[in-house]
Amino acid sequence: MTQSPSNNLRFWLMGLAVSLGLIYLLSSILLPFVAGMAIAYFLDPLAQRLGRIGFSRALAAACIELGFFLLLGLAVLALAPLVEAQISSFAARIPGYTQGLLHRGEPIWRTAMAHLSAGEIERLTSAAGDYAGTAASWLGGFITRLLSGSLMVVNILSLIFITPVVTFYFLRDWQGITTRVERWLPRRHSATICQQLREIDSILAGFVRGQALVCLSLASYYALALSLVGLDLGLLVGFTAGAFSFIPYLGSISGFLVATGLALAQSQDWSLALMVMAVFAVGNLLEGNVLAPKLVGEKIGLHPIWVIFALLAGGALFGFVGILLALPTAAVIGVLTRFALARYMESAIYDNDPSGAPPR
Repeated sequence: MTQSPSNNLRFWLMGLAVSLGLIYLLSSILLPFVAGMAIAYFLDPLAQRLGRIGFSRALAAACIELGFFLLLGLAVLALAPLVEAQISSFAARIPGYTQGLLHRGEPIWRTAMAHLSAGEIERLTSAAGDYAGTAASWLGGFITRLLSGSLMVVNILSLIFITPVVTFYFLRDWQGITTRVERWLPRRHSATICQQLREIDSILAGFVRGQALVCLSLASYYALALSLVGLDLGLLVGFTAGAFSFIPYLGSISGFLVATGLALAQSQDWSLALMVMAVFAVGNLLEGNVLAPKLVGEKIGLHPIWVIFALLAGGALFGFVGILLALPTAAVIGVLTRFALARYMESAIYDNDPSGAPPR
């Protein structure tokens, strides 16, 4: 029986609605599976190279996964004592930091007391407290929704024990999965859909794999540079700033603010703060002029604004799972939007005169 275009559209919209509903309902248990799929996707090119030199897919998957998680475990074991030592040292110095900040703010407070009335000072203090409370409440609520929506305690355990298993099977069967999915596609539109999927894969490969290398490079640079200039918690702040650089501007701006604030609290002069500012200035130049153009490229099809919106929307809707799914979803929407726009500009809706005659 011939299906009308409206029936086809209704079928695909129903499939999309069911998929989104299942993701929403199962978001609390999807984290290890999404993480395993993401790791397998990241490592698949290496498995293909090993396959070309004679490795079976199962052996290649086992060797790659063992090496990946071994390196990850060694990195955690190497960094954990350093991070613990910096946190302990920082906690012991908090009273001194507080006194230093109060000492720095005392001249400003005396100036305000001299030029403002008691009522104005009280209103400013009350307004500052209200704004601080609102900001803290919003941030705490966002973090609570992010963590509770993902059942974080359960998911941490599942990440440790389930993700390696999921990664192995996805990595071993990746080619079979893609071949099977291709056979399920509507025969009439199979070539067009495969072309769009290849474009999506190209965008994701260019962005995700390239951005991962950028984040690793920046994390190493910031952690080493901030530690060398003598900033307390420099290793932790630098690594976190680099790791969050996959969200445009968030890692560098937040790391800059935190590191500068710590520098001002740690040192009584501006020398340490100026060195921290120089570290982030060099990091931004390195990211914008060397790392991002070389490792990510400029034609990935994902605008920074679109990336920020996708990550925030994914986190708000589905928690940490939504953050992991945000970039693939953004890439799919971007490819489909460009495809639909190209079809529209080739259609009679865009050009009502298919003969090409010039308008009167």
